[in-house]
Amino acid sequence: MPIKKYLLAGLLVWLPLAITVWVLMWLIGTLDSVFGSLLTGLGTVMPHSQDALLETLRAMHGLGVLMVLIGLLITGALVSNVAGRWWVKQWDRLFTHIPIVKSIYTSVKKVSDTLFSSNGNAFRKALLVQYPHAGAWTIAFQTGSPMGEVAEQLGEDYLSIYVPTTPNPTSGFFLMVKRSDVRELDMSVDQALTYVISMGAVAPDANAQPEPAAPPPSLPTKRN
Repeated sequence: MPIKKYLLAGLLVWLPLAITVWVLMWLIGTLDSVFGSLLTGLGTVMPHSQDALLETLRAMHGLGVLMVLIGLLITGALVSNVAGRWWVKQWDRLFTHIPIVKSIYTSVKKVSDTLFSSNGNAFRKALLVQYPHAGAWTIAFQTGSPMGEVAEQLGEDYLSIYVPTTPNPTSGFFLMVKRSDVRELDMSVDQALTYVISMGAVAPDANAQPEPAAPPPSLPTKRN
């Protein structure tokens, strides 16, 4: 029916935008809530003459996002020099000596340093691997190579990979496979993620426009 067809077409247009707006609004609301809690804490120690200012700041939507961005920029500028790096080392030393917090903080820091390091190779290469059994192929991402005792047990010809689930790629499986058992892909990581999230419905080259065919050569006209 045309009505059903039009409804599906309209849904495909508006659904990505609606989900994007919803995620952004959730993020802004969360950061505003955290910033509002900080303002409430400041209100307990500041004089009552500043209550109007605090209420004005609390009513400004999106101010939490702005403060987070400013905080990240200031932090990045401070840790870019020798003195800032020294303070970061003291910060790390403090948290690595607190029970329970030590294991969580150390694990998260190692993962973040690996993922966001400009020299790292994590999530910079898309692969094709057989998973969950031979003959079944899926998209994976190289996260590095086995190290330490694991590397001694397996050898050097292994890769560490992450196999994401679909349609939520934030969960997945960590595997160590032979280098000869994977196939490197030319597609970018963004294209591979789109392919995974869409459950294979959106091909990596789906948006590429084919080049127009060259016009056939004109035949010479005969002269009488």
